[in-house]
Amino acid sequence: MERMKAKSAALSRRQRRVRGKVSGTAERPRLRVTRSNAHIYGQLIDDVSGRTLAAASSIDAELRTALNSGSTIDAAKAVGEALGRRAVEAGIEEAVFDRGGRLFHGRVKALADGARSAGLKF
Repeated sequence: MERMKAKSAALSRRQRRVRGKVSGTAERPRLRVTRSNAHIYGQLIDDVSGRTLAAASSIDAELRTALNSGSTIDAAKAVGEALGRRAVEAGIEEAVFDRGGRLFHGRVKALADGARSAGLKF
């Protein structure tokens, strides 16, 4: 139990450290990646106004039917592509990447690559 609390506290510290350096604006919002054991989520956030400009996740109706599982690299890539398409439709071309204290590897990297392939730059 203590080990789980320590891991959670370490993740929280990394998240705060990343957020101290990364901030989004309306022209260049923050692409926030949240990963759980079962799903992956991506949001484009304008930190100045505190609004979410576009979002996609593995629990979206259009993606859920196409995916077998929300916890795979393929699912993360599909979520990134959907988020990139929604961002381009909303007129957003650039973003800053917030990995949420996680390593830029695996599902987090797949989501970023999917967003890039849909036309989002960061």
